[in-house]
Amino acid sequence: MREYIANEVYELRSKKGVTQEEFAQAIFVSRQTVIAIEKGKYTPSVHLALTIALYFKLPVEKIFSIAYEK
Repeated sequence: MREYIANEVYELRSKKGVTQEEFAQAIFVSRQTVIAIEKGKYTPSVHLALTIALYFKLPVEKIFSIAYEK
């Protein structure tokens, strides 16, 4: 089994009606970083995960979780 970090960033950002560019600027990263996070290709640092949680006003655990793939 492979362990990875799943996230709800795309769903939350879309629900809020914010573009990738606007979101990237708000959390001080590049649009490419947002794309990578949303696709699950990049796991953010604790600092960035907390910044994202603050942006959405949600606990980190509501956005990021450990998932398993067989």
